[in-house]
Amino acid sequence: MAEQLRSADQMAKTIMDTPGVLAQLQVNPAQTLNALAAQAKEQVPRVLEHDKYVYRVVVSSLGAVAVLVVLGAILLAYNSSGTIQIPDILTALGSASIGALAGLLAPSPAQHGN
Repeated sequence: MAEQLRSADQMAKTIMDTPGVLAQLQVNPAQTLNALAAQAKEQVPRVLEHDKYVYRVVVSSLGAVAVLVVLGAILLAYNSSGTIQIPDILTALGSASIGALAGLLAPSPAQHGN
């Protein structure tokens, strides 16, 4: 498996390979490091932009769990006579999978610049 490129590695490579950057670091380290960090983040692809297969598998699995929990609860309610008792594990699995899906599919506030 190939080693994943990290933004810190990219920043160090830029510092060493670009002429004049070391001199800029000595003159104004904070501003230069902030600019280099922003440049390195742009050069290194985000994981979900690079590997969408894992993201799709996770979302599909969580969606399947949520649907199966709903179907299981309906089946239990249909087959029961009298008081309906949904097991706590079904409630926990359904809540966790729906919460995880909401967290994965909701847009990140960092993406909007807020």
